Amino acid sequence: MQHRPALRAPLAAGLIIFVMAALAVALHAQQPDHVHAPPDTAVPLQPLAMQARRLETALAYLGAPLPAAARGRLNDALALEDERNAAARIQEVLDAYVLATVHINPESRVRVQQGAARPDLVQGGTRVFLVKVVNDAGVTAPLAVQSPNSGRVFVPSRGGVGVPEPTMTLTAAQARDRWADISIFTESPMRPRLSGFRVEYAILQIYSRDVGQRTATLAFNVGQGTQDIGFRNDIDVLFTALPAHPIRLRVLDEHGAPATAAFLVEDELKRIYPSMSKRLAPDFYFQPQVYRANGDTIHLPAGSFTLTVSRGPEYEPQTRRILLAGPEEWLFRLVRWIDPSRHGWYPGDHHIHSAGCSHYENPTEGVLPEHMWPQITGEALSVASVLTWGPSYYYQKQFFTGKDHPLSTASTLMHYDLEISGFPSSHAGHLVLLGLEDQDYPGTKRLEDWPTWALPVLRWAKRQNAVVGFAHSGWGLEVRSRDLPNYEVPAFDGIGANEFIVDVTHPGAVDFISAGDTPYVWELNIWYHVLNAGFRTRVSGETDFPCITDDRVGQARSYARVEGPLTYRKWIDAVRDGRNYVSDGKSHLMDFAVNGIEAGTGSGEVQIAGARTVQVSMKAAARLEPNPVESIRRARYDEKPYWDLERARIGDSGEVPVEIVVNGAVVATQKLAADGVIRTLTFEVPLDRSSWIAARILPSSHTNPVFAIVDGKPVRASRRSVQWCLDAVNQCWTQKAMQIKATEIEAARAAYDHARQVYRHRLAETP
Repeated sequence: MQHRPALRAPLAAGLIIFVMAALAVALHAQQPDHVHAPPDTAVPLQPLAMQARRLETALAYLGAPLPAAARGRLNDALALEDERNAAARIQEVLDAYVLATVHINPESRVRVQQGAARPDLVQGGTRVFLVKVVNDAGVTAPLAVQSPNSGRVFVPSRGGVGVPEPTMTLTAAQARDRWADISIFTESPMRPRLSGFRVEYAILQIYSRDVGQRTATLAFNVGQGTQDIGFRNDIDVLFTALPAHPIRLRVLDEHGAPATAAFLVEDELKRIYPSMSKRLAPDFYFQPQVYRANGDTIHLPAGSFTLTVSRGPEYEPQTRRILLAGPEEWLFRLVRWIDPSRHGWYPGDHHIHSAGCSHYENPTEGVLPEHMWPQITGEALSVASVLTWGPSYYYQKQFFTGKDHPLSTASTLMHYDLEISGFPSSHAGHLVLLGLEDQDYPGTKRLEDWPTWALPVLRWAKRQNAVVGFAHSGWGLEVRSRDLPNYEVPAFDGIGANEFIVDVTHPGAVDFISAGDTPYVWELNIWYHVLNAGFRTRVSGETDFPCITDDRVGQARSYARVEGPLTYRKWIDAVRDGRNYVSDGKSHLMDFAVNGIEAGTGSGEVQIAGARTVQVSMKAAARLEPNPVESIRRARYDEKPYWDLERARIGDSGEVPVEIVVNGAVVATQKLAADGVIRTLTFEVPLDRSSWIAARILPSSHTNPVFAIVDGKPVRASRRSVQWCLDAVNQCWTQKAMQIKATEIEAARAAYDHARQVYRHRLAETP
């Protein structure tokens, strides 16, 4: 990164501004003229401790975490054996951040005192404070805050979209006084109502439109008639809002071309900018980072900041310390450690949502394509499938055209398609339908009219030449084992690749199974078993943003091989054919081939006469950070992140294992230096029967298989696998049959019976 100021103040003046700003953000400083009542030592420790942990989580979520020193003091307090002393210490830590203390007397009357927190704000941003509630009445009503200075001139919703207030006429004086947006944060993990506990804390958010000193009247109540007499339920607070300076960002990719990148901006107290809780589109409130294109701006007050710039896993993140005194211009030259697209491998995420889950408060709408675009370009995806699904179906379907969205470019494609989630068949497993021409199932007028099991939906989509598969495959397939494959029969009681075990037996019904967004053992186990039974369903990577993860799009992705100019149709066809590999973007297995036949090309087969040794080859690369990330590699495999190269690190080294898998078993391994260098690897693998062969760096990347056919015989790799599949069909039926409507149950029963017959036949064929 090159740091070039647009405006340069004299050094001495800049230092004075910086020191003043640093003092202004020292939130832990006490104000001698505003103090709380002494901590209540009679408060039971356990509920207070639970509340303190909830506050910690919520403040971090809002981008305003407690300072490290305060978190340390909380931990010390919780470790005390004397519970009365521990409860007092917890309150002492939290009281330093309290702007107002609300006392509710036994008659439920409310009075308010100003607290110890320094009332500093930032122009155009939101500051977070605590409100301490001393609840002598045990009230469980919502705590409300009102202020004549809080106007909805601007109303940034949680989805980031600015919502204007209804048209009204304001005088100049009214407009001047309505300079703030003041609210209590009641979303999870906080609660919309008071608990009735003797002492608890709420989170107060204050947005400042203006700069400089401004007074706000804050009035609190817990319902009509609870205000104390003599206006004691309100206080006047004099705030000082620091000026926010425009920072113009110049973002250039590795070729010097304008680009979009992710920016994570934190001050010395680890507060995140722009404030997460009151963001405007296209920024999302649930992400710490924001996305900015070349020429865009970020507004920041004077002070010291840590800035981390990234652009997906193919780029090296850059971290810089910045001292800001006024408006500036910052230049970032992004560094890419690998570009698979130069070798014909294009990254895509086939499971992204612009509605639902973390996106917004209104689950029937969501955000616009213009708001998804920075996410996609800022993570350097070549292809993004934005999927409409149940809750947002009627609103978001307006963006479906069967063609690439007009925002798309030659190198980045955004295409709206469909996930069967929130539909009547969702219990059988969510479906990803790519390349649709029509999103409405024949004969339906509403979602409730759709089929109640998966196979009819898959067949309808295939008649449109769509590419179809199961989403977030591991849900409902949970097992205790870490082995691949293993022979535990899961419950089949979830929304992952459950009915997949039936549908693969119906020719051409399902193209792929998804991986990357659920625990890898649960995803890959069922896939390995059906491959061992001789089926050829492929695997593809997905994120399910912002549901399974709302961190960023493309955390798991498919790299698909496309010849010539990139198109959406070519990319999804490559997924259908298995000319792709799954990856977290931190490791790559390109050009995987057996005896020169690449996965997904032609029939995907290598014909062999008799038992012999085959040559396996690929181009492999990986990149690890120098120091191990213990929080990831020591996590259970069913804890996020499910797929991450750090889990594959060999000891404390900078190497990872590249494994060759034959019929689910590892038959050869080579160590790969995770230094970002592309290396050609070759393996000699003996075969004595027809087999499927794949490569993996587990759990970071996995190729699709090449099928080695010995003496023309089909793959029948394991009787135990085929028996597992047969048992799985029976288990799946016990979970799904009761949710299939009566008019469809006989067709479903016949489809399940067909699957049983196919597996019994293959069991007889398997030595």
